[in-house]
Amino acid sequence: MTMKKLINSAESCVDDALLGLVRASGGLSLLKGHRVVLRSDLENLKGKVALLSGGGSGHEPAHAGYIGAGMLSAAVAGGVFASPPPGSILAAILSLHNAGASGVLLIVKNYTGDRLNFGLAAEQARNQGVAVDMVIVAEDCAFDQPSKAGRRGLCGTVFIHKLAGALAEEGCSLDQIVSKVTEILKRIGTLGVSLSPCSVPGCLPSFDLPPGDMEVGLGIHGEPGIKRSKVASADEVVKTMIDHMTNPSSQSHLPLKSGDCVVVCVNNLGALSCLEMAVVTRSAIICLESRGVVVARVMSGLFMTSLEMAGVSLTLMRADKETLRLIDAKTTAPAWPNLSNVCLSGRSYITEPQTTIKRPVMHKTLEKICSTLLEKQEELNSLDRASGDGDCGNTHAQAARAIQEWLQGHVVPGCPGKLLSVVAGLVQEKMGGSSGALYSLFLTAAAGHVTEGRSNAAAWATAMNAGTEAMKKYGGAAPGDRTMLDALCPAVDELIKLATAPSGGHMAVLQSAVKVWCHLVLMWLHCSLSRFFYIMFLLLRSPQKAASGAEATRDLKARAGRASYISPNLVSLPDPGAVAVATILKTILEVLEGRK
Repeated sequence: MTMKKLINSAESCVDDALLGLVRASGGLSLLKGHRVVLRSDLENLKGKVALLSGGGSGHEPAHAGYIGAGMLSAAVAGGVFASPPPGSILAAILSLHNAGASGVLLIVKNYTGDRLNFGLAAEQARNQGVAVDMVIVAEDCAFDQPSKAGRRGLCGTVFIHKLAGALAEEGCSLDQIVSKVTEILKRIGTLGVSLSPCSVPGCLPSFDLPPGDMEVGLGIHGEPGIKRSKVASADEVVKTMIDHMTNPSSQSHLPLKSGDCVVVCVNNLGALSCLEMAVVTRSAIICLESRGVVVARVMSGLFMTSLEMAGVSLTLMRADKETLRLIDAKTTAPAWPNLSNVCLSGRSYITEPQTTIKRPVMHKTLEKICSTLLEKQEELNSLDRASGDGDCGNTHAQAARAIQEWLQGHVVPGCPGKLLSVVAGLVQEKMGGSSGALYSLFLTAAAGHVTEGRSNAAAWATAMNAGTEAMKKYGGAAPGDRTMLDALCPAVDELIKLATAPSGGHMAVLQSAVKVWCHLVLMWLHCSLSRFFYIMFLLLRSPQKAASGAEATRDLKARAGRASYISPNLVSLPDPGAVAVATILKTILEVLEGRK
């Protein structure tokens, strides 16, 4: 029984298909009265060689799908699996010649009907003064001893379309193009296998194939192959195909040795699934590479079909740098794939799974904190000289540079707790001194409270609180002792509000916290140390009591850190550690607000 096909009629299917192709593309047009598809911008052919190909229908997207700048100029279609008539071929040649083409190259598959009809049209065109030449594609590797008719033309024809088209687009002459593609044809080989026959519309299947069998070495017109075998795995089938194609004892073999570079076409003959095609493509690449062959390019898909045949053909083309350059040249032909111009063999194609996620905001925040601390280096040193050894800016700069170096070679962890642990280790190792230990204590204690699954506002507030508590516990200082806690503790008090902040109110709380920190530091700069500590305490309890309680701070003094060993009368500047913390917190807010 005939196979079901989604067409209007067997008689009209070719014309309907050509019209559908042209209507769907703004770059194509039909030659009235003929089954000829042309470039719609024929004026761009002036002074260049035009390329014409064609053959029987049923091989779509060949050949009309390869019409465009950088490939064919026109294509002539015959009936299904039938050579086009010489009259239509001649009409196409003359159309290209009249458009101003300097010559016309006919690219013809090696089938008797095609050779006769294209050859006749070429002779007729020459008689009318047209410069025309013909290249016969015969790259079939199936027969060990080809008959007098020679090797068949198969999917390797598509490579010739591309190479000749690129040369023509560059302005090469007709003779130059013929010479170059004739040489390249010696480096191309194709072999096909099928799991099912196909059927011309309105006709029975072209051959019978029992279940579990496959046909090896078949053509593209539904004719059976050279032998049958049982269906095997994709790896085994591909190995069998490449072994046959490269067998030196065959007159049709493609010479291929270790070190050769190839372009591979894995061509779906019509009905293989995309999944099967991908499996076969993998098998082809692995098989070739196992022989030491360099796979430079791979095209996998529908390129020259045989109606609904469930099968695949492999085309190999040995390629040098010039051939690859022509393959990579741009074309507007709709059926040519968008190939990568990267050599496929030897490239790294496995990406290791990342246990961390790069977080742009975290990365940017760390970078900005580091650059800001480096800018503040001398300012912090100057503040520290009033109550210490004058190296506070240097120690913070050491930590900043260590973090910068780490950022250059690492991905910021997606888990906030892991990031805090990493930074804790860096400052512990590179910052040194009591500041390094205090920062590391703070970050280490905070790290356990923010994870990938728990990093909301409330978790961050808890983490900040845990960090300050650890500093107080192990450092022996408290708010009012003139240390970095005098900036951190007010921050935590404000951040605790994050836990109960309404949706969208988190940024407002952060802004409020930073304003409190900066206000406290500014006050520190403009009043005596004792007054500052007491006013800070009152601000946190009741801003209204701040002014009236200022006089009561007269007798307070620093009780922790190096400043505790210095006379209060000599310490009138803010603690450099507190200024550093305030600077860090302010930078964080500015990054989150998008101001840095």
